[in-house]
Amino acid sequence: MPAFSAKNPDGNTVEVGMHGRPYILNFWATWCPPCQAEFPEMNAFANSHTADVRFYAINVQESGDQVTAFLNANGYSLPVLLDKDGSIASQFHVQAIPTTLVVDAQGVIRYRKSGGATAEELENVVKSLK
Repeated sequence: MPAFSAKNPDGNTVEVGMHGRPYILNFWATWCPPCQAEFPEMNAFANSHTADVRFYAINVQESGDQVTAFLNANGYSLPVLLDKDGSIASQFHVQAIPTTLVVDAQGVIRYRKSGGATAEELENVVKSLK
């Protein structure tokens, strides 16, 4: 997995790509109906795996204000990063959203899904990495 940095909606820079724990990268946008449909499960999964998985919901090409309003309106608390110009999505060859990638602790992408993912799918993939 290529390393990258991105800002969260609060404006803080987050470095992504350090090995040692699995990563889940979920590319999404607030206007995307399939993204909206999967977000409750992504939020629940991310919040239940804070100790063993690094989860980042990467918003593609929206402002921090739009993203913050969406998160607050729905009570979501998962870690979000902003890909304002789409360069991170491009780096990972994301053609459609939502797209979810699971990266193992050594930095190898082990799972990729375009379209809505479920918490159960992510649970199964994460279990298979152990």
